[in-house]
Amino acid sequence: MNIGFEQDGSNIEYRRPVLILKGLSKQTCLIVPLTTSTNAHKLRPSVGLVEDKQACALLSQIKVIDTKRLVRKIGVLDKQIFDDIRKTVKDML
Repeated sequence: MNIGFEQDGSNIEYRRPVLILKGLSKQTCLIVPLTTSTNAHKLRPSVGLVEDKQACALLSQIKVIDTKRLVRKIGVLDKQIFDDIRKTVKDML
């Protein structure tokens, strides 16, 4: 469970879909939480459909997590969308 303004999942187990940007080791990876919120913002690029819902990446919530938090694979993102998101992240740094 997260605190403050960090994004929690909405179901009983607080699960939230994420986009894995990069594996850092066998134990950790850099992720971006996803949201179905329709609030338009430059730090919320669309990633298309995720489990039949339009989703956006929450670039303001990038963080490193333990791979033990990963429950199941939902799918694979279109390469062009993934490259665009990675470029936006690099431009932020």
